[in-house]
Amino acid sequence: MASNSLVDIFRIKDLRNRILFTIFALIIFRLGVFIPIPGIDRNAVIAYFNQGSGAGGIFDFIDFFVGGAFSNVSIFMQGIMPYITTSIIMNLLTIIFPKLKKISEEEGGKKKIQRYTRYLTIPVCILQTMASITLPLSIPNALTGMNELQFRLIAVLTVTTGTIFLVWLGEQITNRGVGNGISILIFAGIVARMPQAVVTLVEEIRNPNSNLNPVFLFVVMFIFVVVIALVIYEQQGQRKIPVHYAKRVVGRKVYGAQNTYLPFKINPSGVIPVIFASAVLTFPIQIAQSFKNIDWLQGMVSFLAWDKLPYNIIYALMIIFFSYFYTQVTLNPYEISKNIREHGGSIPGIRSEKMEGYLNRILQRIILPGSLFLAFIAIIPTVITLVFNFPHSVAMLLGGTSLLILVGVDLDTMSQIEGHLRMHHHDGLLKKGRIKSRNL
Repeated sequence: MASNSLVDIFRIKDLRNRILFTIFALIIFRLGVFIPIPGIDRNAVIAYFNQGSGAGGIFDFIDFFVGGAFSNVSIFMQGIMPYITTSIIMNLLTIIFPKLKKISEEEGGKKKIQRYTRYLTIPVCILQTMASITLPLSIPNALTGMNELQFRLIAVLTVTTGTIFLVWLGEQITNRGVGNGISILIFAGIVARMPQAVVTLVEEIRNPNSNLNPVFLFVVMFIFVVVIALVIYEQQGQRKIPVHYAKRVVGRKVYGAQNTYLPFKINPSGVIPVIFASAVLTFPIQIAQSFKNIDWLQGMVSFLAWDKLPYNIIYALMIIFFSYFYTQVTLNPYEISKNIREHGGSIPGIRSEKMEGYLNRILQRIILPGSLFLAFIAIIPTVITLVFNFPHSVAMLLGGTSLLILVGVDLDTMSQIEGHLRMHHHDGLLKKGRIKSRNL
């Protein structure tokens, strides 16, 4: 980063205000993580987890993404996962039902869909909270001053309110801060777990009875560095499709020919497929895990444990599916071709009526390796845990979903800050030029 980049950032009033607002919003988020649901004895919860009891299974996975709010039985214990689940449902419904698709294409239609998504988030959050509070109810002496029914009602009310507040906070970050608000909140939750992961790793190294091999530690750290480099390389990769616009006459003005290009990324959907796949797998397992007395549901939970082959196969396939699904939603070849034709553009060597098919073939070719790469990175923590006998909480930070989110959100946020700097005629964040994408 250039020596004067930070100074330039805070010289620009608009950018300075956006960054300070984002920091303020993240402070509120982190404070809320430590506010327990009314009726919970936080000391009893802390003692329970300090004994090494842990949440176990999918609850550990949720706790990782909400920055420890789940293990604190906090008002933010669900984070924004219900909203992500609802967003997936709404995207699917928009494709299935033509009426919803028509609404989304109208002027102001996206805002309507977002409003419907917020409304639907409430029942989804209620279901997930009812499933999640089975854990605090099982902690000895955790309830204080109320019975189980009262706690369930208060928990559903406060946690649902907390989730809706986080959705609102994420939207405020998007509109008034820097980066995508929802992604920034997930990013903050993951980063907050890093100190504890480092402490766990140090304790494991210092433990004389540990099975952690120093050679394995070196290998894992090397893998960690390589994976980060590969993720950055993949996130920045582009396939540029040349587009030529002929001369146009608009009124009395003649606009000259222009040559430009369509930038298709190797991974057009970013980290969205990983987040979506995690949310889709989390939701049913979370519901099933709350019904301890139903054997077949518990069998499904055991079958889909994170350290077993079925879970990782399904997880990888869902990442590939959502890579294709989300790309088709955001980069529709038909709409792109229509827009090029309406503005008098053409792709050299491709006939106008075949433009859609050509763009679709290009997308199919670049999405497949991109989605396979995402799936490979996502299952790295499981491989590291099982092969190298690494603590799972540490392995989750050294690869997989967390690393993809951290790198992806960081690159997007840096790119946005870079745009603000250049808009005000300042140098970018890097000494040499700007944050560049690679051509393929």
